[in-house]
Amino acid sequence: MGRLSDYECILRSAMATARTGSIRRFSAAERDAMVAAGIVTAEEREALAAGRRFTVDEYLLLGAAGILAKEERIELLDGEIIQMAPIGNRHQHSVDWLAHLMHEGIRRRAMVQVRGSIQLDGFTMPEPDMTVIRRRSVNDLAPVLPSDVYLLVEVADSSLEFDLGEKLARYAAAGIPEVWVANLRSGELVVNTEPEGAAYAHVRVIPLGGTASPQAFPDVVLELADFIPAVG
Repeated sequence: MGRLSDYECILRSAMATARTGSIRRFSAAERDAMVAAGIVTAEEREALAAGRRFTVDEYLLLGAAGILAKEERIELLDGEIIQMAPIGNRHQHSVDWLAHLMHEGIRRRAMVQVRGSIQLDGFTMPEPDMTVIRRRSVNDLAPVLPSDVYLLVEVADSSLEFDLGEKLARYAAAGIPEVWVANLRSGELVVNTEPEGAAYAHVRVIPLGGTASPQAFPDVVLELADFIPAVG
């Protein structure tokens, strides 16, 4: 019960916490480039300085035009382009090991996508740390949709409240069947299944000494200690 109590405290904080990232603003030169590329009209140019909602299509065009750089850590949430915090060594190490172990276990039954985009709706395209998606051909260039997802994973430290709050609610509302949140602060895994509205009906907290399996691939059994670093 102690662990569950810890989780409930974090969850209460999460629901009252604003997103950790700031909104990406655009310089005058970038706004000019948007007009030149036909992404926005000249009349919309000035309004961009105060912030504007973007569709997924516009967001992708900003990338194609080079206005949003490939190396930027950003994602689109409700039409707002959110800048994410830099990835620390523990976070990167956890993602690398989880992707490696998941790929080994699932093999050719599905694909393991690391920091790839998921299009939840016309205004939201987050980039979770890892996603297990259905196999698709090299020529299938359609965006990854919620119906393609078996499992989505967020590795969280500074972003924990946001990942367990606003972001998790979005995944539930989109019908993502299973979301894992690897809590690097306390060394545990929060497993969320059975989406109902903007929440998950079933939540399980697994301590560092435990194991976890994706519900779509129950034969893949992962030791948490193999992909969540020990808490110092």
